[in-house]
Amino acid sequence: MGNTKFLVELIRQYPDLIWKVNDNNQTIFHIAVKHRHEGIYNLLYEIGAMKDLITPLRDGHENNMLHLVGTRAKQKQLEDVSGVALQMQRELLWFKEVKNMIPLSYRERKNEDGLTPHELFTMEHKELVIEGEKWLKGTANQCMVVAALIATIVFAAAFTVPGGYDQTNDKTTGQRNGIPVFHSKVTFIVFVVADAISLFASCASILIFLSILTSRYAERDFLESLPKKLILGLVTLFLSITTMTVAFGISFFVLYHKGLLWVPILICVFGVLPVLLYVKLQYALFIDVISSTYASRFV
Repeated sequence: MGNTKFLVELIRQYPDLIWKVNDNNQTIFHIAVKHRHEGIYNLLYEIGAMKDLITPLRDGHENNMLHLVGTRAKQKQLEDVSGVALQMQRELLWFKEVKNMIPLSYRERKNEDGLTPHELFTMEHKELVIEGEKWLKGTANQCMVVAALIATIVFAAAFTVPGGYDQTNDKTTGQRNGIPVFHSKVTFIVFVVADAISLFASCASILIFLSILTSRYAERDFLESLPKKLILGLVTLFLSITTMTVAFGISFFVLYHKGLLWVPILICVFGVLPVLLYVKLQYALFIDVISSTYASRFV
C-alpha cells in the first residue's frame, strides 16, 4: 500500500525484515519497485552497501528488480499524471532511476523468457507509446489551430491600426503621408509591440507543435524531447494569447484617450478573463510537464 512511515517503524524494530522474502523470492523493496512506491524504494539509499546484496536478488522467474520495473504499472498508479505521454515519461523515469541502482552486470541479465529488462519494458509499454503518440498529436493539432487563428488576427491588426492613417498630402513631395494618426502616442507604440510579439509567438507555437506532429515518437523521445517541445509550445501559445489581449485592450486607450476613459479600462478588465481561463484550464498539464521534466525526483 506504500505506507512508508509504518514500514520505517517496522524496520527500526526488526532490521532483519529487509532480508525477508515472500514465496516468489521478492523482498519488500522488490514489491515497492513493482508497485511504484517511491518512498519505500528510497529507503534503499539509507541502508548503505547492503542494498548491493538486495537489488540483485531474482524471483522464481529469474526476474531481477529491473525486470519488475519493466512491467507496466497499473492504471490507477498513473491516474494522477495528466496525459498518456506524461504517463510514459513517468515510467521511463522510474526505469532509469532503478537502472542506476542495479549493479551493472545485472542490467542485461535475461529472465526465463529470454528477455532483458529493457526488452521487457519495451514489450510491456508498446501500447502506452501508441496511446501517448495519439494524445500528443491530438493536443498539438488543437493548439496549432488556436495559434493559427491568433496569427491571422494579429497579422491583420498590424495593417488596420487604431485611428487609421494620415491621408493628407505632404507639402514637399505632394504624396500622401500614410503615417498612423496616433504614431507618436505611447499607447500606440505598446499596441504595435504587443501585436508584433503576439504574431511572432503564435508563429513559433505553430512551428513547435508542427515539430511534435512530425516527431518519430521513439520510446526515448518521451523522456525529454517531446515533453520539452510541449512545454515550449504551451508557453509560446500563452504568450501569444496574452499579448493579443494586451494589444486589443491598448487599442481602446488609443481611441478613447480624451474622455470616456472608463470604456478601455472596462474592456481591459474583461480582457484579462481569457488569459486567466487559459491558466486555469492548462495549469495542471503545464505543472505536470514541468515537474516531470525538470523537477522529477528521478532525473
